[in-house]
Amino acid sequence: MAIFSMDWIGFILTGFATLFLIGELLVNMRGFFGLLGLGFITVYFTVYLETGSFIIMLIIYLAGILLIMVDGKLVNDGTLATIGLACMLLAVALAAPNLFAGMYAVIGVLIGGFSSPLFLKVFKRRDMWSKITLKDQLTKEKGYNSMNQSYEKLLEEQGVTLSDLRPVGTVRINNKNYSAISNAEWISKGSDVKVIHVDGTKILVEKTAEDQSETHESE
Repeated sequence: MAIFSMDWIGFILTGFATLFLIGELLVNMRGFFGLLGLGFITVYFTVYLETGSFIIMLIIYLAGILLIMVDGKLVNDGTLATIGLACMLLAVALAAPNLFAGMYAVIGVLIGGFSSPLFLKVFKRRDMWSKITLKDQLTKEKGYNSMNQSYEKLLEEQGVTLSDLRPVGTVRINNKNYSAISNAEWISKGSDVKVIHVDGTKILVEKTAEDQSETHESE
């Protein structure tokens, strides 16, 4: 079809594909958005690629979405999400017939991905992940007394960051690893931190005075 010879059509196909596929992960649409997104990206790769290359690029693109999903729900440090986005952009760019079509396709992925959270304003949020991941706040009223008490004992304890806190990351306190959050500041890996607040299983930390002074001296 003549329309597929136009460079800008890649923007439409990849934009809607990314919009609906990521939207399916965010809101409960019973697979409807997923089918739409898969349909758009399948058309995009089918038009420009042979069967073998089509399968490879589709796998790379979908693997990118999977990495973004895993990072957002389980890891939360941005590394996997960055790799996932790179996979998606690489797949659509390599599949494009020329440079300008590739640029349109890349822009489509970016706009579609960043626009997908708008679905949350209209549709019901998907809660499937709450069944397999531990929520940040577990209250005593719900029967998590022993866990809460063990976390409450961490208040005022000191530890060290095992990853960058941006602001979420991993810290080691008393030879145990915990997920923690900084007070809206970037704390680099290997920094000494102190627990300043505990809410359920949510641990808030900040740099120790010694670590802050060393940072200022180095500057």
